[in-house]
Amino acid sequence: MRACRSCKNISDENICPVCKGTEFSDDYSGLLIVLDPENSILAEKLDTTEEGQYALKIR
Repeated sequence: MRACRSCKNISDENICPVCKGTEFSDDYSGLLIVLDPENSILAEKLDTTEEGQYALKIR
């Protein structure tokens, strides 16, 4: 699993399914699982409108 440097989405794919970025990092910490992005305060802080797994910090 790798975290996208642009949107922090965690994925196994070569292209980020959320922002279509290609820069990933293996060095991240924290995990946030967004189930309801419309009503999630944390999803708003991450500036995401997509369900999924997100890293809290990427190094």
